[in-house]
Amino acid sequence: MENRQQHTVIRFIIIFGVMMLGFAAVIGQILFIQTKERKKWLAIADKQEKVRKDIPPMRGNIFDASGRLLAGSLPRYELIMDLRVPALHRGGDTLFLHNLDDIANGLADIFQDKSADEYRRVLMREFKQKNGRFKLQPGAVSYTQMKRVKQIPLFSKGQYTSGLIVSPRHVRVKPFGSLASRTIGGIYGEKGEGINGLEKQYDRLLHGKPGVSEKTHINGHTEYITVTEPEDGYDLITTIDANLQDIAESQLRQKLTEKGAEWGCVVLMEVKTGEVKAICNLGKNDDGTYFEKKNYAVERVEPGSTFKTVSLMAALDDGKVTLQDSFLTCSAGWTYNGIKHTDAHKYDGYLTVQQALAASSNIVLAKIVTESYDKKAKNFVNRLDKMGIREPVPCEIPGAQDPRIDVPQDAVTLSKMAYGYSVELSPLQTLMFYNAIANDGKMIAPFFVKRVCKEGRTVQNFSAKTINSSICKESTLRDIRKALHDVVWDNEHGTAAVNPWGQKKAQSDLVHIAGKTGTAQLFEGGRYHNRLHRMSFVGYFPEEDPQYTCICVIQRPQGIYDAGMDCGSTVRNIAIKTMAFAGTRKAADMALPYDSIDKPRIKGGLHKSIRKAAKGSGVKVAKADSEWAKVNEHMQAISVSVTPTKVPNVIGMGARDAVYAIELTGMMAQIHGKGKVASQSLEPGSAIIKNGTIYLELR
Repeated sequence: MENRQQHTVIRFIIIFGVMMLGFAAVIGQILFIQTKERKKWLAIADKQEKVRKDIPPMRGNIFDASGRLLAGSLPRYELIMDLRVPALHRGGDTLFLHNLDDIANGLADIFQDKSADEYRRVLMREFKQKNGRFKLQPGAVSYTQMKRVKQIPLFSKGQYTSGLIVSPRHVRVKPFGSLASRTIGGIYGEKGEGINGLEKQYDRLLHGKPGVSEKTHINGHTEYITVTEPEDGYDLITTIDANLQDIAESQLRQKLTEKGAEWGCVVLMEVKTGEVKAICNLGKNDDGTYFEKKNYAVERVEPGSTFKTVSLMAALDDGKVTLQDSFLTCSAGWTYNGIKHTDAHKYDGYLTVQQALAASSNIVLAKIVTESYDKKAKNFVNRLDKMGIREPVPCEIPGAQDPRIDVPQDAVTLSKMAYGYSVELSPLQTLMFYNAIANDGKMIAPFFVKRVCKEGRTVQNFSAKTINSSICKESTLRDIRKALHDVVWDNEHGTAAVNPWGQKKAQSDLVHIAGKTGTAQLFEGGRYHNRLHRMSFVGYFPEEDPQYTCICVIQRPQGIYDAGMDCGSTVRNIAIKTMAFAGTRKAADMALPYDSIDKPRIKGGLHKSIRKAAKGSGVKVAKADSEWAKVNEHMQAISVSVTPTKVPNVIGMGARDAVYAIELTGMMAQIHGKGKVASQSLEPGSAIIKNGTIYLELR
């Protein structure tokens, strides 16, 4: 009995000893790992972290005020073939060689950029080199193309048999092309970060939050499993109206081309709301065409004579002058402190203050300001402060510059400030000041984004910020409006009225406009050049009930130019089309009698759409007995045949209808340009090409 107990104790001691040795070994190993092998295991841990990767979110869309897409992200796919996959090389490469013809024929049919023989040669070459990242297409492909590629027999077997790797990505597109593209902005880099415009300003909201995927092994294969789903970006609803934007851009482009100017900008703003409905910034290319180059509308420049309204408002509000006061002008100029001030419009004699603003007299405005504020320049600038014109303007466009209006240190600078030199404002800030005149003296900041939305639900609203509830006295405002009326409607003095041959500048019987012209010499190489100018016109309409304010600025026009004739007529044309399209007046009421005007060019397309559009504009179009039609110069609808077996004649149609008609045949269309279809790559009436593409040139 004692021996048995003794053996039990010995066994217990042995077991306990072994356990203690095991614990000691574990503790020793832990200490060893934490000290001697610490760096090794930390490095391994770091590598394990790298098996996680981001899942990019879908960037939010940017819409116009009516919900039309201005910038959006579309799914695109990169197609890679890993020609090292073991399955392709088994049994003497039989799987690859057996499917080579199907792959080559399929790719040639889908992309039509190479023949099947060319694809076959390239695939065979890359297969022999065991290329692990052979791109089936150099760029990203559409969803439809990707699905068709995956239906090729070998590729339908999956990635680990065929080697096909499909990598999704998002491509930013602008369906309206260049319209407001500089204001909308762009993105760059793999992460798709905003580079300028609204894309940059609202990048944090648009970008969204990336998800996370984790690398894991399943059935001998490596897969990435989603750990955290990405959160797509928010959408922006802008104040821009795509139709008004198109109107403004086409008018500006036409004028810039006519004048051969360096650049130009137009901004159209709603008076009461502060919403910017259109903004165009066009710079000249080397080939003479124009595109959205820089945000000229938010870069400060010397405004020239549009600043005279600011100077006159200050003097009127301080009781220094009245509209009926007269000042002597001289065609030879007026010398003040050794500096000669001259007028572009030569007068000898007296002009009232009201006539002087209409005639844009540098001499009279310089006299008013120097006589009122000489040795009291600070008082002049204080008055500008009370207007709010020196305030930095909140602006959603990155890079927007604040105004520069400093207290002049000498009388000469003060005299030049009177007519818009030695001060700098951006066109947008000048527009804001004139909008306040139209808005009963209330100055509000222009803005570009109305709402932020998520999945169709509004999460944040924006509205105009008030800069100044009243920029001047009511009596001053009435006087300024009278003077701005005369700029356009005083045929004797008004710089935006009529030219010497009786041609109207900013005048229109359809929309009454009030505003101010401006012309400034360009300062380059340390001096002003009397043959290089920046011209402008800013005004509001309709004058009797202002709804919109518009500014047009054109830099370095060539040949003969005139701010009232060029910029004034551009604003006038925009005003007429804007009121017909989006104002309170019907298009039919804005039109001249039918028989007294040249008939408009009407795009072809669906017959019922043509007649509906024509009726809304007060134009009569004779009927045709077909679903598709064109309109000739006699306003007659000519039948167009669209069948699934023949190439349709889409010349004369708009882009949307032309693409629709072509897609009905099973082909695809690629368009270039704007306007109506001027030419098509396949002859009308010829047999269709299955899955082929027709190239359309629009002008």
